Amino acid sequence: MKFVDEAPIYVEAGKGGNGCLSFRREKFIAKGGPDGGDGGDGGSVYLLADDNLNTLVDFRFQPRYRAQHGENGRGKDRTGAKGEDLILKVPVGTTVIDTETDEVLGDLTEPGQKLKVAQGGFHGLGNTRFKSSVNRAPRRTTHGSPGEVRNLKLELKVLADVGLLGLPNAGKSSFIRAVSAAKPRVADYPFTTLVPNLGVVKVQDHRSFVIADIPGLIEGAAEGAGLGVRFLKHLTRCRLLLHVVDMAPPDGSDPAEQAQVIIDELNRFSPALAQRERWLVLNKIDLLPPDEVDASCQAVVEALDWRWPVFQVSALSKTGTAPLCGKIISHLEALWEEDEEPEAKQREEEFQRQLALEVRTRTEALRQQRRAARKGQAEDDDDDFDDDDFDVDVEYVR
Repeated sequence: MKFVDEAPIYVEAGKGGNGCLSFRREKFIAKGGPDGGDGGDGGSVYLLADDNLNTLVDFRFQPRYRAQHGENGRGKDRTGAKGEDLILKVPVGTTVIDTETDEVLGDLTEPGQKLKVAQGGFHGLGNTRFKSSVNRAPRRTTHGSPGEVRNLKLELKVLADVGLLGLPNAGKSSFIRAVSAAKPRVADYPFTTLVPNLGVVKVQDHRSFVIADIPGLIEGAAEGAGLGVRFLKHLTRCRLLLHVVDMAPPDGSDPAEQAQVIIDELNRFSPALAQRERWLVLNKIDLLPPDEVDASCQAVVEALDWRWPVFQVSALSKTGTAPLCGKIISHLEALWEEDEEPEAKQREEEFQRQLALEVRTRTEALRQQRRAARKGQAEDDDDDFDDDDFDVDVEYVR
């Protein structure tokens, strides 16, 4: 199944039914009076978080949705049927944004969570509603109001406790294979990971966490190089980031310089995300001489002036992965306990709002740059076209 994490959709709630203009007409009842019923309310549009879905691909092929209209009122004081609500199932972790106002309507982070995105129209009133002691035969009715119309953008952000980031071939996919049952593709060429992968790491019984692997970044990713920063938004929900560094690059480059590339791209993309706690994971130490491992790792730490924890692992041989996972689960459990406090929860929500704003701003800027580049390329192609190159005799037939 194709992984789709963004989808624009158009939703339209149902129109309310019109009120009915009717009078009672029966044998032996000369003046039965008004008996026009009200219309029915229009159906609303809801989004429902479903943990059985993991992509927004269905919304790419069907972007327009309309709820059912309410039925018109009828005589004999019969009310029109209400339009059925339209419920659209989306993956857990979907953010709903109004494209016209850039307002975040909601964040569906729990299975079964429901969000109304378009309100159905209100029903019209029949003439029975307007009868009074001075108006025995009203001919007044009202029309149902139209349903709410919205242009929405759905953004899927995978729900994970720990996120991996680093250069291509740093060993992120190998690490997630070593610590979980996930089996992402691993190969000796860059960008083997094209979509985010999730794995559940079980440390002990009833002690586990979810880890996410995203495609690698390269220098200039914040300006769209490589796969760009499209998948960095999937790290915004992670409480802890693991910066994986290849300690034995095939090209013989300096691991500290490679790590600095990721740090710089992270700062360009989102300063708030760059402030999220990151642990340094120095990978592939099995490729270094045993007597040079500590010195090489210490040189990288000093060059980066690293202030968070540092770990030495080998994802291929699973050296050092078990202690690292133990430290991670202990750290996450402490964070989860803090989240129970109202002040900590409020700080985290504010951080997530700031982070989401930075991500959307940066992503939109990159899209505008790409549009401008494509437009400039199209203009250049038009300039290369010369009418004199084509000499065609045209005969007009009347």
